[in-house]
Amino acid sequence: MLTYLFNYLDAINFPGAGLFDFISFRAAMALITSLIISIAFGKKIIRLLQKQQIGETVRDLGLEGQLAKTGTPTMGGLIILAAIMIPTLLFAKLDNIYIVTMLIATVWLGAIGFLDDYIKVFKKNKEGLAGRFKIIGQIGVGIIVGSMLYFHDDVKVHKKVDINYELSADEELVTSLHSDLATDENSKWIKTDDMTTTIPFIKGNEFNYNWLLGESGKSWGWLLFIPIVIFIVIAVSNGANMTDGLDGLATGTSAIIGLALAVLAYVSSNVKFADYLDVMYIPMAEELVIFIAAFVGACIGFLWYNSFPAQIFMGDTGSLALGGIIAVFAIAIRKELLIPILCGVFLIENLSVIMQVGWFKFTRKRYGEGRRIFLMAPLHHHYQKRGLHEAKIVSRFWIIAVLLAVITIVTLKVR
Repeated sequence: MLTYLFNYLDAINFPGAGLFDFISFRAAMALITSLIISIAFGKKIIRLLQKQQIGETVRDLGLEGQLAKTGTPTMGGLIILAAIMIPTLLFAKLDNIYIVTMLIATVWLGAIGFLDDYIKVFKKNKEGLAGRFKIIGQIGVGIIVGSMLYFHDDVKVHKKVDINYELSADEELVTSLHSDLATDENSKWIKTDDMTTTIPFIKGNEFNYNWLLGESGKSWGWLLFIPIVIFIVIAVSNGANMTDGLDGLATGTSAIIGLALAVLAYVSSNVKFADYLDVMYIPMAEELVIFIAAFVGACIGFLWYNSFPAQIFMGDTGSLALGGIIAVFAIAIRKELLIPILCGVFLIENLSVIMQVGWFKFTRKRYGEGRRIFLMAPLHHHYQKRGLHEAKIVSRFWIIAVLLAVITIVTLKVR
């Protein structure tokens, strides 16, 4: 909203108004604002939740210090959502298709998580929202996001190709935006709305989903793309939800992932960096840097109260939204195939549950007695059972998340 005001002030030569033309300035302001919102208002929301007796009901799993968390305020994801959305509304351009997409995904997934928490807290139903309804909600956001990113006219990428490359019907030569760049004389830039994405460790660093359909199936590409979006949204949002089992684990991991996504979004939306790194240039995606800056600020600010010992839990209101935001953001900047690396912590937490349940059912059917791979799943509880302190487990998972984030960024040049 403030962008339009400062554009007007800049037009009349108001001193300092031109700062709003810089993505770096608006991203910094979004980060600072989200930190202020989450830290300054977090304590008030905690007191309000305590007054309303909106506390966590903890099942006794035999873990050290677990029962001491009973009654800790939950639904703190509301703090995260507010700290993301308010700075985005203030500092981003609201007519940008990518910002609209992210806001829809944030509100939708936050609403699913809120409904789940509401049923648990106010209806005293420990199961919360039935799993099938969560999946239906996640499928819904996947359909909307996938449709917007596939069909909207503003969603295009520019990429460098060999000078002898023959343009297809959905591609056109681009010269005006890139004429000032010192590009290879054997290359040229083209604009396309095909489903090209980034693939790690492969020469060319790009993969086109249309290749899976063949020439005759290109017009039906949405039938492939939208299910992929749905799968990624469900996988990552549930992975974040699984990870939210120790104080600060999901919050800190999400902040680290967000920082890596901020780097990827910035280089992808800046034509000079895209040219230097030889990656796809995504016009209009620069506004996503502002959104992800607010996301990182919200996570770090919430960590002020969510770190061990936690004064508040995010609940599904926060965890489902955080995972879904990461998934949709990665898809928007064409980096979804990097998710298994970048979100490796979420992935291993998810896989540990799948492996544990699958092996238990298999061995019970075959041997008459269920056996376990881990002492307890998700994986972080396995280490708790082994006697590691909660804070140490979280710190080590953060270190792994940082390593994976660095590897993800390095993949831009490792081919």
